[in-house]
Amino acid sequence: MNVAITGGYVVPVTGEPIEHGTVLIRDGKIAAVGASVEVPADVPVVDAGGAWVLPGFVEAHGHLGVHEEGEGWAGQDTNEMTDPNGARLKALDAVNPADLGFADALSGGVTTAVIKPGSGNVIGGQTVAVKCWGKTVDDMLLRDPVSVKSALGENPKRVYGDQKKLPSTRQGVAAVIRDAFTKAQDYAAKKAAAEGPFDRDNTLEVLSKVLDGTLPWCQHCHRADDIATALRLADEFGYKLIVNHGTEGHLVADLLAEKGVPVVIGPLFVSRSKVEVRNRSLRTPGVLARAGVEIAITTDHPVVPIHFLVHQATLAVKEGLDRRVALESITVNPARIMGLDDRVGSLSVGLDGDVVIWSGDPLDVMSRALKVFVEGREVYRWADGEGVVENPFYSEV
Repeated sequence: MNVAITGGYVVPVTGEPIEHGTVLIRDGKIAAVGASVEVPADVPVVDAGGAWVLPGFVEAHGHLGVHEEGEGWAGQDTNEMTDPNGARLKALDAVNPADLGFADALSGGVTTAVIKPGSGNVIGGQTVAVKCWGKTVDDMLLRDPVSVKSALGENPKRVYGDQKKLPSTRQGVAAVIRDAFTKAQDYAAKKAAAEGPFDRDNTLEVLSKVLDGTLPWCQHCHRADDIATALRLADEFGYKLIVNHGTEGHLVADLLAEKGVPVVIGPLFVSRSKVEVRNRSLRTPGVLARAGVEIAITTDHPVVPIHFLVHQATLAVKEGLDRRVALESITVNPARIMGLDDRVGSLSVGLDGDVVIWSGDPLDVMSRALKVFVEGREVYRWADGEGVVENPFYSEV
């Protein structure tokens, strides 16, 4: 799709803001960004009228389409809690584009989401990155798989402890991970040495990709001791670690910075509903960032509704997070952490034309998304006092 968004206060995120700027999109990609961009005669023009123009936000950790809203049991496909090691499972296979959360995402300026299995299993499965608009998940697909989801702490030990099976303790949870990676190491060695046909194992194939660095390891952990365990296991097996949640990350910020481990922090709009989140604080993003940790803010949708992603960033600024880092934490940082920054996360030439026109500064809670473009197509607009999402089933191809 082709479109030129003109006359806006353009915030590329990776560069300085541009007064009366233009973003030119050709064939779904950003072709030019600047104050004096020449717009070809055949390109439709949208006048931003001085409104703010930003890249679409990126949600680095959520459950859109696999934990559907308003559907109860029928829409709950987040956790396959029958096997502690679900590495072979794919979130891709459970995403329903009709989930109401996708429309909410667009209304909040979120155009890309990394969808993950839940934390009921020690190893939950493979994550997938999608655009928040489309007819089928295949239409929406940005990258699959993106990472492998794993969980430490209360959730897996509760799920399997209730079943009177391993793991029922933190020791058991760590043991499941160690056993899985040890088997994957042996599997990879046998596969490399095989001279003929080789019996493949889907679980061990995925874990081998974690060990060789192809797929990062997204580790659900809240408490500081669980974060330390995550760091220990990553050192032991040499994989790329991304801490997810990191509720007590402020207590070990120096260790995370020393190891160069990024943190997808949040959700932040939640009550202290269990022991491991009793130290939840909106100050944590700022503490981590000042320590030198790369952060992305997450809603963990539907724990916090996804359209409140930007509001979490706003309140983190109120509690000490640098304003520029706050915008980076919902755009370029999650894109870079999840390996998607070659496609999304900033208004840079060559990236996807995912652009949002805001009525004002998006960190002002009174601002709203006026128009949302995904790869140059207008998919959402605010009109006559309500948000309107283009129906993907009736759109021109």
